[in-house]
Order: sequence, then structure tokens, then C-alpha cells
Amino acid sequence: MGLFSSQISAKKMVPLCRELATSYDAGIPIVRSLEIIGGQQEDRRIRAIFTEMADAVKAGDTLDQAARKQDKYLPTFFMELIASGEVGGKLDVMLRDLADYYEDRLERQRRVARMMALPVIELIAAWFLGSFALRLVGRLSDVLSGRGGGSFDFEAFFKDYAVFQLKAMGVFALVFAGIVILSRLGLFGWISGLFTTHIYPLSAVTKRFALARFFRSLSLLIGAGVYVPAAIERSAAVTANPYIERDLLKTIQPVKEGRTLVEAFRQSRYLTPTAREMLLVGEESGKLDEALRKVADYHFEEANQAVDIAAKIFGVLLVLAVAITIGYVIVTFYMKFYGGIMNELGI
Repeated sequence: MGLFSSQISAKKMVPLCRELATSYDAGIPIVRSLEIIGGQQEDRRIRAIFTEMADAVKAGDTLDQAARKQDKYLPTFFMELIASGEVGGKLDVMLRDLADYYEDRLERQRRVARMMALPVIELIAAWFLGSFALRLVGRLSDVLSGRGGGSFDFEAFFKDYAVFQLKAMGVFALVFAGIVILSRLGLFGWISGLFTTHIYPLSAVTKRFALARFFRSLSLLIGAGVYVPAAIERSAAVTANPYIERDLLKTIQPVKEGRTLVEAFRQSRYLTPTAREMLLVGEESGKLDEALRKVADYHFEEANQAVDIAAKIFGVLLVLAVAITIGYVIVTFYMKFYGGIMNELGI
């Protein structure tokens, strides 16, 4: 379970979905599969979820009904594909698709984490080294100009710096707690989305990952025979961006009125030209789910490239920030030092 959501993370969903798909393909009844897989989990919450699902199915519930009783913890996409597979008699196919989906999603998350690791480390280093240097320069300039008592007290300086960092960490902890609370309330996405959706280079990454998740989900749901407006609604929910989700949901009413997907998505602000072209090809060829899968793969590749570009841009910005900090330290030191000397001389 994550701090920002009570739902099971993609990292944990990968083995769960793969084990479910493998056991079901092996002919093990779904109730027994739930019991076996749940019993092997170290996470007590996941173990309880699978046990309760198995008990619900034994009591006469469908797998879909049993899963929806755990909607606080199970991702919406997981429940929708389970329901589609069960109704359409393609539960084995849906379980395999779910496993592939979460494996791909986890790989994307890891790729983003790898790309952003160095900029984050540089940012942390810039904070600690920069704040240390600025406070050290201030203290040294006071000593050299005669305002610091004529001697430099290392112990007092480090104590003062430690107190400063503790206060800074306290502020950071409060901000982090506020983000967690807003996330649990469903509000943080709207706040962060203002920046990630509209400010380059974050916008390039956000939009492409959101569209990739949307079209991948839409492909699976339509392939499972889900009613198209319902498939759009459920797929929009996995974009993880409230602004893009709201934009995509506007296409539902035109589809219900009998318009084609190409016509319905014409009003979307975020759809790319490639996506529009592939929608047209998919509708005219009758292979919409395949076309949507190709659109999703295309946007995933674009998103990976956007991550590379964003990481390089952030890296350059951090180098500039460090250079500016060093320059500020040097200028501040000489200004305070010579300013103190000039004051002593009465100039």
C-alpha cells in the first residue's frame, strides 16, 4: 500500500496478476487460486483481501462482486478487466493481459525512477552543500571583519547548522504530510496537475504517459467487449491526471449519440495527431483494439523520450543552480568581508 493511496501498488500487482493467470491457466479453480496466492503473501492486508475474496466466492458471489467489495484496495482497472473477462468467458485472457499491463507499467515507473535519480541526488546535494556554504561564508565574513568575536567557533557553527537543518526537515515533513493528506482526499492531483500538465518539460511526459495508459486500457476493455462509453470512462480513470481525464470524458456523450470515435475525440485538447489517425484506421479496418494498442505503444515510446529530455533539462538547470549558488557564496563573502573592513576604517 502506498502513502498517497490505499490501493495496492503496481509493484505488488505484478506478481499477484501473474500468479493468478498462471494458476488459472493450470486449471486450478479460482477460489483455490485466491487461497493459495493469498496465503503466500507477506503483506497482511493483501493476504486478508484475497482471503475475503475467496470466502465471498464460496458464499456465491461472482469474482467481480468479490473484487468490488475490496474496491478500497484493488485498482479500478483490475476490477473492470476481471468483470469483463468473467462476463465474456475470457477470464484467462484478461488475467494474462492484466499481468502484462502491470509489468509494463512497473517497467515504465522504474525507467522514470532511473532517469530522475541523478537529478534528485544533485538537488539534495545542492541544498545541503549550498546551505552549508552560505552559512559558513556568513560566519567567516563576520569573524574576519571583527564582528564575530575575533575567533571561529566550529562547535557552535555546526550546532547552529544542525538546528537549521532540523527546522528545514520539519518544514519538509509538514509539506510532505500535507501532500499525503491532499492525495488521500483526491485534491493533490488537481494542484500538481496545474504544473505537470501545462509546464514544459513536465507536460510532455505527463500527457504522453497519460495517453499511453488511456489507450492501453481502452484497447483491453474494448477487446473484452465492454460497452465503448463505459470503456472510455474506465480508461480515463487510469490516466492519473484529473485535467486529462476530464477532457477525455467529454467524448462519452458524442459516442452515446452515435458519433464515431474520430468525431467524438475531435474536441479533445490533448489527443495527438497520431492518435487521431490510428483511431480512424482502427474504426475503418474493424480492428480498433489492435490500433489502440499500437497507439499506446507509440505514446509509451514518446513518453520515454520525453523523460530523457526532461531529465537532461533538469540536470542542466541543477548545474546552473549550483553555479549560481557558488557565485552567490563568493560574491557574498567578499561583499561582507570588504564591507566590514571598510566600516572599520570608516570609509
